[in-house]
Amino acid sequence: MTDTPPTKTEGRREGSLDAPFRHPLAWRDPEFYDAGKIEHEMERVFDICHGCRRCFNLCDSFPKLFDMVDESPTGEVDGVPKSAYGEVVEACTLCDMCFLTKCPYVPPHEWNVDFPHLMLRHRAAERKKHGGDFVREQLGETDRNGKLARPVAGLANWATDVHNQPIRALMEATVGIDKTAELPKYHTRTASDRLKAPLAADPAGPAFGARKAAIYATCFVDYNEPDTAVAARAVLAKLGVETRLAYPQCCGMPQLEAGDIAEVARRAEHVTRELLPLVDQGYDVVALTASCALMMKFEWPLILPENADVKRLAAATRDISEYVVEIAKAHGLAEGLKTIDGGVTVHHACHARAQNMGAKSAEMLRLIPGVKIDVVERCSGHGGTFGVMKETRPMAVKVGKPAARQVAQKGNDTLCSDCPLACKHLGQLVAADLKEGQKPPRQAHPIEILAEAYGLV
Repeated sequence: MTDTPPTKTEGRREGSLDAPFRHPLAWRDPEFYDAGKIEHEMERVFDICHGCRRCFNLCDSFPKLFDMVDESPTGEVDGVPKSAYGEVVEACTLCDMCFLTKCPYVPPHEWNVDFPHLMLRHRAAERKKHGGDFVREQLGETDRNGKLARPVAGLANWATDVHNQPIRALMEATVGIDKTAELPKYHTRTASDRLKAPLAADPAGPAFGARKAAIYATCFVDYNEPDTAVAARAVLAKLGVETRLAYPQCCGMPQLEAGDIAEVARRAEHVTRELLPLVDQGYDVVALTASCALMMKFEWPLILPENADVKRLAAATRDISEYVVEIAKAHGLAEGLKTIDGGVTVHHACHARAQNMGAKSAEMLRLIPGVKIDVVERCSGHGGTFGVMKETRPMAVKVGKPAARQVAQKGNDTLCSDCPLACKHLGQLVAADLKEGQKPPRQAHPIEILAEAYGLV
């Protein structure tokens, strides 16, 4: 592999209308992990970022970088010690917003900047050299953790409750999980349990006989938010869609964040082998969490660009809100929608925005007659384990506060997000600033709100 920018193409210019694209990740090439080459590329990209600074108001990576540059002896990137580069990497949540919404120098521009994937490369090299962070990697074993917690869900939820101060203080002191962070709850009956019994598609539904959906529940919905899967299946059945559960394994987003690209590739191959036969039978694959849809549609094909099956699965995958909007446009809506009182604030999560499909959750909820919908399109700052570990939670709170203020200003009764962790994080930040007598907005997944409007939950 090479870090040399591609040759300038005649007619290429800043402000070009050419569609951006991403290069495949060359994670199997030994040079991908070469520390010297990585530092050289980081210096090149950081210098471009320093001269541009459009990303100053995204995650904390850019303020950290710019402060380092401004406070350095030279006032340029060459004055920043390379030993400090890791601080910029640590602050990146791989939200992809700089690549998608801000940077004018992404491919096909000759400067060839992909900041998130460069941060990922640094993490992968550090992990290969020093090993992974033990606690974060254990938290990332979501399927294992969910299966272990399932039979003792009540006890696990009691122990990890933010109000259980003695145990949370012990967790912070021993494993570094911030005692103020709300942690996901577990359930004895998972989504897989609750969706075992089939639910027939409504013959009166507009898509009856025309669409079939394999619901990829995702690890978070399966173990932590099974109501989302129940709501999704109920809505799809109401629309006439034949459904079945299809959840072989976690997509590997926690492992991607940790730089374990080989494990992500392994999971991509495994899940593809399990789901592709359903695609061949005419099923669409519907993911219930934005991060997982992003992985399946975009990251997996960049990690395994030679795998035609992965690309086929990516083409067949939809985010749940995207899928409902697609059905409404192609086939129409089932009758029976009633308005939701009190208004709904939709947080347009970064990993939904990174799918480049538009604000589909808001578009879906606007199908509900008479409902007030407001959109907040700013990063929540959560970023998986980033939002719960003691060393990074302050950054997650700092980044999330502007979005939380916008949520509070909307004054709606309901808060929803394509990302359930973002919704929980923002809800906690909003609640922390409430005055006496004020109630925080209830939290729900967008598909749960649509199911409520149909009277299905």
